[in-house]
Amino acid sequence: MISSRVRLFRLTSALTLMLASTAPALPALALSDIKDITPPAADTSSDEAEPLASDDEDVIEDSIPVIPDPDPLIKRDEPEAVESVEPPEPAAEVIYDIEKAPEPVRRMRQLIIDAATTGDIAKLRPLMNPGPDQTVVPLQTPDQDPIEALKAISGDSDGIEVLAILLDIFSTGFVQLDKGTADEAYVWPYFAGKSLALLTPQEKVELLRIVTAGDVAEMQEYGNYNFFRVGITPDGRWKFLSVGD
Repeated sequence: MISSRVRLFRLTSALTLMLASTAPALPALALSDIKDITPPAADTSSDEAEPLASDDEDVIEDSIPVIPDPDPLIKRDEPEAVESVEPPEPAAEVIYDIEKAPEPVRRMRQLIIDAATTGDIAKLRPLMNPGPDQTVVPLQTPDQDPIEALKAISGDSDGIEVLAILLDIFSTGFVQLDKGTADEAYVWPYFAGKSLALLTPQEKVELLRIVTAGDVAEMQEYGNYNFFRVGITPDGRWKFLSVGD
């Protein structure tokens, strides 16, 4: 005799087969048709910036301009050495007291004045140191006679203008130039040793006793006195009578 438990098992199995035969068959899915059902990762972003990956760091570094090092083959310009500029020499002392000049200088000055007051320019010849130390005057040719040379630059044919200029020059102060050298001389007028820009009103009056206002304007363009001047050496030799710079 079949037990009730066996009959129940058989009935359940028959019912299962019946349902399976009547249910629609489902198509089989390929692996590629199976969608990813992995849940999205939680948003962990925050206000703080995430550290860059090494590849991103390389991109940023490549975008920053790089200053190249100096080419060792290119010689860099060295700063030019600043040339030391020596301070200008102080202006020569203007001397009015003739007693401050050596006696030989005073004597020669007076001899020239005495010769000039005669009105005869030939009286200057004995004072011009004939020979290798002859007084330097503006010559047109090397072998020109010095007296004739002075007549040639005078406004008159006898050279009287030059004599008058000598008297005017010796009426001014003087300066001692090139002191301690072979070119040392006591020079008249003192304008030869002083900048015209530094002249006082009184000194400008003295200058205009020798030259005209037009002459002064021309001198100021060149920056120095360029009219007649006389030089006497410390030992009393008439060194030069020059015109110009």
